[in-house]
Amino acid sequence: MNQDWERIGKDIWNIVEDAVNSQNFSQLNKSIANTVNEAVGSVQRGMRTAGEAVNKTAQKKREIIYSNLKNSLGQKTVKEQEEKELPADWTRKDLFKKNTSVKAGGLVLTVCGCVLNTGLGLAVVCLLLVSVFLGQIPIGIRIALSILLPFLALSAVMTWKGSSMLSSLKRYRSYISGLQGRTYCNVKELASQNRKSISYVVKDIRKMIDKGWFLQGHLDRDNTCLIVSHKTYREYESLQRQRIEQQKQEEAAFMEHSRKENESEEKERFQKVTKEGEEYIRKIKECGSAISAKEISDKVSHMELLIQKIFERVHEDPDSLEDISKLMEYYLPTTVKLLEAYKKLCSQPVQGDNIRSSRLEIEQTLDTLNDAFEKLLDSLFEDTAWDISSDISVLQTMLVQEGLVQWKTGD
Repeated sequence: MNQDWERIGKDIWNIVEDAVNSQNFSQLNKSIANTVNEAVGSVQRGMRTAGEAVNKTAQKKREIIYSNLKNSLGQKTVKEQEEKELPADWTRKDLFKKNTSVKAGGLVLTVCGCVLNTGLGLAVVCLLLVSVFLGQIPIGIRIALSILLPFLALSAVMTWKGSSMLSSLKRYRSYISGLQGRTYCNVKELASQNRKSISYVVKDIRKMIDKGWFLQGHLDRDNTCLIVSHKTYREYESLQRQRIEQQKQEEAAFMEHSRKENESEEKERFQKVTKEGEEYIRKIKECGSAISAKEISDKVSHMELLIQKIFERVHEDPDSLEDISKLMEYYLPTTVKLLEAYKKLCSQPVQGDNIRSSRLEIEQTLDTLNDAFEKLLDSLFEDTAWDISSDISVLQTMLVQEGLVQWKTGD
C-alpha cells in the first residue's frame, strides 16, 4: 500500500511538474483525478491481501528477535543487528531533510490554485461576455465580479506559491544530486548545473540551510563551497585555522627576515659611520696638534670633545644615526677642510693681511661650528629629556592624588 501511495505521489509530482514547466494547466485537474481514481482502485484491491501479509511479516520478525535474544551471549545485540540491516545510504537522513510536507504543500497549493484559477477564470470570462452581450454591466454582475476577482487573484497567488515551493524543492534535489555522494561541493558547479548565477545559488542555499533542509549544512567563509556535514565542516575549519596559522608564521618569518636584513644594513651603516667619524676625529686631532696658537687649539679640542660625545650618544641610541646625517655629509668634512686650510695658513712664513683675515674668518667659523655641534648634541638628548619630564609629571600627579604633596601654584 505504501508503494501505491508513493507511486501516486510520484505520478502527481510528474503531472504538476510538467504543467509548471510547460505553463499549460488546462488538463491538470483531469489528469490528477484520473491518476487518483486509478490508484485508489488498486489500493482497494491490495487491501484484501494486506492483512495476511502483515501477519506473516510480524511473525517472521518476532522469530528473528527471539532467536537473537537466545544467542545474545557472544553475539551482536538486536539493535546492532537491525542497524547492520539498514540501507547503505541511511546517513542521508542525518544530512538531508526529506521535505515531504513541502512537496505535499506545494502540490496542494498548485493543484488547488490551478483548479480555482480555471473555475474562477471561466466564471469571470462568462460574466464579462454576458456584459458585452447586454451592452452594460448589470449590478448583479458587478457584485459577482467584485467577489470573484479577489478570489481569482488569491488562487493565482496560491498557484505561484505552490509552483515556487516545487521549483525550490526541485533545485534542492538538484543540489543533493550535484554533491555526487560527497559531503561538499563547489557552489560554482551547482550554479553551472542549474544554470543559475553563483550569487543566486548562494542565496538559495543559505535559505535552505536556514529552513533546515540541509540538516548539517554550512557555507564556507567565502561562500564558495557547500558543506553538508558537521564533521566535514569541522575539518574545513581546522584546515582554515592551519592555513591562517601558516600564513601568520610565514608573515612572521618574513618580518623576522626583513628585520634581520634591516638590522644587518643598519649595523653595516653604523659601522661605516663610526669608522668615518673616528677618521674625522683623528684628522681634527691631528690638525689641532699642528696648530700652536692656544686659543685655536682650545677651540679644536672643544670641537673634538663635542664630536666624540655625539658619537657616544649614537652608540647609546642607534636610532639617532639619522640625526647626524648632516654632520657626516657636510659639517665634519667642512671642519676638517677648514682646519687643514688654517694649518696651511699658519705654516706660511709671511703672515700678510689676506692670511690674517682668512685665519680670523676660519676662527670665527670654528666658533659657529662648535655652537652647531653643541646644539646637535643637545638635540640628541631631547627625547630623553622629554621622557624624564613626562615621568616627573606623572610622578607629581600620583603624589598629589595620594595626598602626599600639594600642587605648586605660581606667585
